Formats: sequence, C-alpha cells, structure tokens
Amino acid sequence: MVTTRCGRPTGLVRFPDMEYEDSKVDEMVLGLLFLTTFEESPYGARAWKGQDWNVLDRLPAKGYISDQRSKAKSVVVTEEGVKRSRALFAKYFGKKLTHGRQ
Repeated sequence: MVTTRCGRPTGLVRFPDMEYEDSKVDEMVLGLLFLTTFEESPYGARAWKGQDWNVLDRLPAKGYISDQRSKAKSVVVTEEGVKRSRALFAKYFGKKLTHGRQ
C-alpha cells in the first residue's frame, strides 16, 4: 500500500504495480490546482488541496505551494506557482485556437 508521510493511503493504492515519473505527476497536479484556485493576489493564490498528498508534499520544495501540512483545506499557491499552474493547465487542457476562437 502506498501511503503519505501521515500514513494515509494515496490514490495509487489501486495500482501498486504501476511505475510512474514523479516529475510528470507533479506537473499534472500543479496544472490541476489551477482549477481550484481562489483569492488570487499579487503574491499568489489559494487552492483546494484535493490532490494526492505525496505530490502535495513535493511541490513546496519546488517553490510552487506552501507546506500543505496544516488543518486548512487549502494551500497557498506562490506567485511562481500560479504562473506555472496556469501555463501547465493551458498546455495540457486548453483548446487550440482556430479562427480566433478557443
């Protein structure tokens, strides 16, 4: 069973034999955090932390979010994290422009 540092099972429990690249998963989660951002300010934003806890544990080291281990149901997304999150969301989920429309 795959667990977080807090001992909680992660979403990978169903696929214990699957190997994956942490960096790619981190990018996807950061891109998806854009969907749940709110209270954006010049210093960053807040996002609901409904993502895999192991991934959320890695993103603070990259400077994208605050340490997520708190009782809050959201994390602080840094200014750099907001920029990167928005870019990743557009890259992976944005529709291509055709004839001036998205």
